[in-house]
Amino acid sequence: MKRREFIINTLLLALSGNSFSNIIRAKNTELNEGLSPIKKIIYGTNDSIPTIGMGTWLTFDVGHNTRKILERTKVLESFFNYGGALIDSSPMYGTSERVIGKCLSNIEKEYNLFSATKVWTPNTWHGVKQLENSEKLWKVKNLELMQVHNLVNYESHLENLFQFKNEGRIKYVGITTSHGWRHEKTIKIMEKYDIDFVQFTYNIVDREAESYLLPLAREKKISVIANRPFQGGNLFNLVKNKPLPDWAVNYSINTWANFFLKYIISHDSVTCAIPATSNTAHMQQNMQAMYGHYPDATLRNMMEKYFEII
Repeated sequence: MKRREFIINTLLLALSGNSFSNIIRAKNTELNEGLSPIKKIIYGTNDSIPTIGMGTWLTFDVGHNTRKILERTKVLESFFNYGGALIDSSPMYGTSERVIGKCLSNIEKEYNLFSATKVWTPNTWHGVKQLENSEKLWKVKNLELMQVHNLVNYESHLENLFQFKNEGRIKYVGITTSHGWRHEKTIKIMEKYDIDFVQFTYNIVDREAESYLLPLAREKKISVIANRPFQGGNLFNLVKNKPLPDWAVNYSINTWANFFLKYIISHDSVTCAIPATSNTAHMQQNMQAMYGHYPDATLRNMMEKYFEII
């Protein structure tokens, strides 16, 4: 055995201790054999959503390209076939909202959609128009979640969004940030406003949110959407040609996408992660993360340590 492998195995054995054999090990069962997707409750409601959603930044911004729209339709069909619901977008994402609407219109089977988009403008009046435009582009009567994108003009937009919520035009109100930016302002808003959702970056490398955002979300009963779960694809570069740990298959972890996503959604305060892809095979890998074994604290620790060593 190589020295590197010996160190890894010794460390993991020490981490697992006596509890290693007590962790429930999920079999490599195909999704069509009766497994149910992992869902989490939205705070303050009886509603729950699947823990893997879908982002649309860049991936669905394909303009009027008919071939690419049909390709995205297949990606979306795979998302729904695996039990997905939450789709996140924004007026900032070019033609993504329009493409989502086109793709939804192309799907003939029934699907369970949780629509999540944003207002993104310094102009308060324009924020109202963006909501109306999103409804038309998505071709839905009422959007589930409206978020203030990157906290732009958040005071005025939140005032309007809370009014729309009271009127039944939207169901939930939220705010977003990413890349580790604007955390102090995000905290102030979470403490001051009765928002339903907060969205920020969280993954196995970017874990700053564990210090205060995630605990605060739990305290204030705010549901969390984790964006950039693959750090914009950089995590796959970090593990290129690196093997998954031998024990991964025992916990329904068959790909690095499974590894990264299961780590995120197993945090108690995370409600949903939103990876983005334009590839059907990658979508299937993403969605498999919310089936099978659900990592507990011991397994999360093992995942952290293995990733640090490789």
